[in-house]
This record gives sequence, C-alpha cells and structure tokens, in this order.
Amino acid sequence: MTNSLRPYGNRRTPLPPAQSPAAGVPAPRRSPQNRSAGRDPHEQPRPAASGKQRDAFFDNAKYLAIVLVAMGHAWEPLKGDSRILEAVYQVVYAFHMPAFIIISGFFSRSFDMRPDRLKRLITGVAVPYVLFETAYPLFKRVVDDDPGQEISLLDPWYLTWFLCALFIWRLTTPIWKLVRRPLPVALGVAMLATVTPEIGDDLDLQRVLQFLPFFVLGLCMRAEHFQLVRRRSVRIASVPVFAVALAVSWWTVPRMNTAWFYHRDAAQELGAPWWAGPVMVLALFGCSLLLTACFFAWVPRRHFWFTALGAGTLYGYLLHGFLVKAGDYRGWFDHAWLHRPLGEIFVTVLAAAAVTLLCTRPVRRVFRFAMEPRMEWAFKRDAAEPARERERAGASGAREKTGAGA
Repeated sequence: MTNSLRPYGNRRTPLPPAQSPAAGVPAPRRSPQNRSAGRDPHEQPRPAASGKQRDAFFDNAKYLAIVLVAMGHAWEPLKGDSRILEAVYQVVYAFHMPAFIIISGFFSRSFDMRPDRLKRLITGVAVPYVLFETAYPLFKRVVDDDPGQEISLLDPWYLTWFLCALFIWRLTTPIWKLVRRPLPVALGVAMLATVTPEIGDDLDLQRVLQFLPFFVLGLCMRAEHFQLVRRRSVRIASVPVFAVALAVSWWTVPRMNTAWFYHRDAAQELGAPWWAGPVMVLALFGCSLLLTACFFAWVPRRHFWFTALGAGTLYGYLLHGFLVKAGDYRGWFDHAWLHRPLGEIFVTVLAAAAVTLLCTRPVRRVFRFAMEPRMEWAFKRDAAEPARERERAGASGAREKTGAGA
C-alpha cells in the first residue's frame, strides 16, 4: 500500500520514491466519496507521487473472493459425498467469480488503446497466460506421470481461462464504451452463446461470452453504486437472502446440473433443450447479482491484516491451482476421513490458509518474473512517453514543494 502525507505540527513528511506501475492494468479513478481508490484485481500499488491510495474495500473484496475460489476448488473432490457441501458449493460458485469480474470491469473503465496500457496488458495478462498455460500441462506430465498431456495455447487449461477472458474483455472495452446499451447487448451475446455448441473449446470462448455481462456491468458502474450495497440495511437484508439461497441450493442439488454455474458449456452440451440456455443466462445473472451485492455488503471497509493481500490475488489464483492439482493427482483427497464433516472443515481451512500465504509479499517477489515481467526490451519506445514522464515528474515536484512549505 502507498503511504499518505501525514501532518506533524506545521510540517509534512515527504512522499516516498515512486514505484513502477503493475503490468496489464489501467490507472484507477478516484472515488468522489473516498479519495483513496482501489485498482484492478491484478494491479500492484500505483506510484505514491500520484496522490492515489488503494481503497481497502476493493482489496478486501478481492482477497475474500480469491479465498472463496480456493475453497471451492478444494471442495470439488469432496462435494459428491455431501449434499450440504454441494449446496454451499453452488451458492459460492454463483457469486465468487462474478464479484471478481465486476471489480475487473470497474477498474478497466479507463482502458484504451494507448501504447503504455497495451504494453501492461500484454506483460500483465498475456505473458502470464502463456507461461501458466505451459506450466500446468508440464506439471501434470511430471506429477501425474502423464507424458501424453499436450500443451495448447488455444485451449485454456484449468485456471488460465480467466487470463484469456480478461485479455479479450479488456481489448473490447473501447467498443462497450461506444454502445448505447452495453449491458443488454452483452446479455444478448451470452444468451446466443448458450445455444451455440459449435463455438467449441478454443480460447474457452463459452466462458468468455457467458461471463461477459459481469465485466460489462463493471464497466458501467460508478463508485456510488458500491456505496449503495455497503449500507447497513443491505447488510442486514443479505443474511436472510443467503439463508434462502442455501435452502434453494440444497433443494436443487439432485435436480440441477452444477455445470451451469461454470458457464463453459452450451445448453445442448448439458443435455438441456436449446431454449434453456437463454433462460438460465438470465436466471443465473439475476441470482449472481443478488448474491454478489450481499457479498459486497459484508466486505469490510477498513484496513485489516489481510487488506494488503488484495494486491496479490493474481498470485494466489494462479499458484493455488498447483496445490489442488497435486492433491488430485496424488490421491490426497481419497482419504476417507476427509469426506466426513471434520475432514471437509479441515480442507476448507487448509485451502484458505494456503491461498492466503500465496498472496503474501515474499511469494510475490519470488514469482514476479512470471506475473509482472519487465519487458521493455520487447517494445518500441512510445514517442509520447518522455512527455508523460516529464509531466509526472513536474507534478511530483510541485507536490513535494507544497508539502515542504505547508
């Protein structure tokens, strides 16, 4: 997190040296209610000299969402033995990725085709996609003793679909800014995708298109929209909403295919009639929005011990997959006691602790070469960049003078 100016009598401490911005992410906008603003779920702290701070709300939301992601992946090998766990799994899957994607869209509002932003998109999203799309199959070859596992950049493997989707969504951001009614159009695209099994598995386009409305919704949102769900009345109302959601989910476990929550298949591929696809898109979009609002209502606004971990959610997201897959390949989840209530609780706590550790600063330092590579050598120098650097340096100097003379 960046440091802020703090008054001591009639003097102020100078700002620390500026840090390099993260790759692949646009600059955040400052909230009119709060001068500190969060960034994209995968961005590191912006330069302190810019006068912008991370919003604890968004960092807390990203951290809690990534913990739920890891817990959901750890439940997959266990949930078949427990109707209750399957019900909780469905409820969590209804909102954890939508919440993450909405935040991603919210902080992609300023994205355009400016060269420096395209460079960050390539180094912060495309390059990690290529590296992890290669690393996961190689990991399976070694740990699962599967020499036939192929490497394909066109078929996202396990968790890498999100990087592929984020790259495509962000590239289309200028288009959604031009459309008069972007959200209805995005919903229409998602509905058409569910009746088109011919789309296939290339670039996991079914997920890209079916999750698209949540990203577009984030693009359409403003800071005050997040303030609305953080009211006490919404927080209180969210308790019975979650209770009803769990009850309904428990009832639907034997009656509904959980794969609908993955948004990766057309209706025909799930054995449903074609018209069920558009209906489920609208129904799940409404349910996901309701549960996401309830989730945001309970996200803390203040700084906690885990707030700083919100800057490392990409690390936790991509790295925890190796632990889950290792357990799957090695049969760690086959122990009978793990399929009992205490075992399920143990796995849940272990998954939360593991992903928390993977979001910490030491882990980020070790894997920064893969997540945020510095690749100045790969790009031509933008002719406008020197002017922007001089402008930033001049603004920083002016603020330091003002602080010293205060």
